[in-house]
Amino acid sequence: MNGASREALAAARERLDALTDSTSADATKLADELTAVTALLDREPGLRRVLTDPAQPGEAKAELVRRLIGAQVGTATVDLVSGMVRTRWSQPRDLVDALEELANVADLTAAQKSGALDDVEDELFRFGRIVSSNTELRAALTNRSAGAPAKVELLRRLLGGRAKPATERLVGRLVSAPRGRSLEAGLESLSRLAAERRDRMVAVVTSAVPLSDGQKQRLGAALTRLYGRRMHLNLDVDPEVVGGIRVQIGDEVINGSIADRLEDAARRMAS
Repeated sequence: MNGASREALAAARERLDALTDSTSADATKLADELTAVTALLDREPGLRRVLTDPAQPGEAKAELVRRLIGAQVGTATVDLVSGMVRTRWSQPRDLVDALEELANVADLTAAQKSGALDDVEDELFRFGRIVSSNTELRAALTNRSAGAPAKVELLRRLLGGRAKPATERLVGRLVSAPRGRSLEAGLESLSRLAAERRDRMVAVVTSAVPLSDGQKQRLGAALTRLYGRRMHLNLDVDPEVVGGIRVQIGDEVINGSIADRLEDAARRMAS
């Protein structure tokens, strides 16, 4: 997103945070209801065009939202979506993308409140690694001819009792409605959202051998100093990695032999 849509999403995220900060707000229920609204607008292009038409008064669009979903979802969801259609969007599709993101954020907020957010981050990363290394599993979860219930049931058999409920819900939502994304891209996006809940970045660290606790601590501290934000390390082992260690943060890749190189880089930047 860019321009007006980015600003509209940021405002919606702030409203969602305000709602979920309340102890009475059920973040999981919000996630379910926002998912339902996402599905409605995803299959109704005419409706999303009306709701994002800058020529229409904001209050008229908000009233349309209340008439359409007011009897199906809670007041908090109606108020949140009404606020979103009052704002300006660069293109109609951005509204649907934003609603989907808010649903995912609500589930991650519920995990954070229950103290499970770290586990959910790790499970999303591990599941992504499993998918990328298992072509049969990936094919089953991305098969366009298979219905969403069958994919969700497959996930239930894979993750049921082995992963946090939020992880199951997030991945289930992704495979049920990929909306044009690859499974890997969707999982990566979910990992980024999970990291943002603690205002930290994600570094995917691939090393030739497992890192010691000391190396992990030094690497995390060095990356935090380099990027100016707390860093969550997703660790993977690949004996064929060149140079002993590979660190990927977004689109940036750092290759090195040991964490000391990053320590040196941090010291040079600070001096």
